[in-house]
Amino acid sequence: MSKSEPSQEFHMVAQMEETGERRAGDGKAPESNTSGGKESPSVTSESTLFSDSYVNQQAMRKFFVTRPGAFDQAIEDLKIHVIKNSGEIAQSFWLLSEIDHWNNERERVVVITDTNLLVCKYDFIMLSCLQVQRVPLNYIDRICRGQFTFPERSLDKREGEGLRIYWDNLKEPSALSRWNPWATDIPYATFTEHPVKNSSERFSAICQMSEFTAQLIRAIQTAQNKNPAPGKTSGVVVLNQPLLIDTYMGFMSFIGNRNKLGYSLARGSVGF
Repeated sequence: MSKSEPSQEFHMVAQMEETGERRAGDGKAPESNTSGGKESPSVTSESTLFSDSYVNQQAMRKFFVTRPGAFDQAIEDLKIHVIKNSGEIAQSFWLLSEIDHWNNERERVVVITDTNLLVCKYDFIMLSCLQVQRVPLNYIDRICRGQFTFPERSLDKREGEGLRIYWDNLKEPSALSRWNPWATDIPYATFTEHPVKNSSERFSAICQMSEFTAQLIRAIQTAQNKNPAPGKTSGVVVLNQPLLIDTYMGFMSFIGNRNKLGYSLARGSVGF
């Protein structure tokens, strides 16, 4: 080997070191191309923001009563199996929420006939009427409308306005009935607007408390004029005053109302 070979080799190593220092000075690591010269496509994820109206509409669809034909089927069932068999004439159908004396909220179809007020428990999943409470119109003597109120130390309260219908002013609930969440001898019924009221024009009409109250008062006056109840003065007293719900702990209503257990509601899929 000649003497010029070591110097030539040293020159090549120096060039390599100098080139490496310049690359390191760029702050960029040498890129490795494993795709055979082809660039890989970039993958991006975007979050879509929906309007409040769209979100509310989707939430309302969880209620089976909003499914096409569900409320119409309830009307037909009640006309055929409940009203026609008793010889009554239906005047109007309403979708309301009933609140019992323990603050439990439940979905109800309320029917004003020529002689009775029908409070119907209807299953909008199976499309069947499960229970009907009949209140003679000529026995209704007082209607109160106002804000809900609770005892000062109550742990479960609700906001909003309701309507309470009394049909026996002379009867007061016993202590046993007040403390029994399943009592059926409470001489009044309390209602408020159904959650789907603002989902469409139709539901806005059949869930409207003011129009329901006006039609109920007219039906009561007509029924009392035709067939006065024995021992009761004709006429109905309409008052604007707070509606007291005398509950303190409210554990059952706290769980039930927040999970809408009193409604025919899609609960989501369960499984793996």
